[in-house]
Amino acid sequence: MTPEHAPSSGPSPTAQGMSRLNPAAMPVADAARVLTRLGGKPVTEAMLRADIDAGAPTNANGTINLVHYAAWLVKEMSVGGAGGD
Repeated sequence: MTPEHAPSSGPSPTAQGMSRLNPAAMPVADAARVLTRLGGKPVTEAMLRADIDAGAPTNANGTINLVHYAAWLVKEMSVGGAGGD
């Protein structure tokens, strides 16, 4: 595994002044920015927090694993849940 793909440890990269983000442990604000850029539609922190309140998975420290979050969204959409919009 190359260093840029290895999981990070310690405080969030933005707190360390680094520009790298770890998709397996992303702060909600960073996740909203990344999802907005990648998806082409606005994703806000409030939208992510609503999904978290509705059962979206988070890490123990409150960060989001984007792969787990995406899987949760797919599951919610397949059962007619509210995770899609």
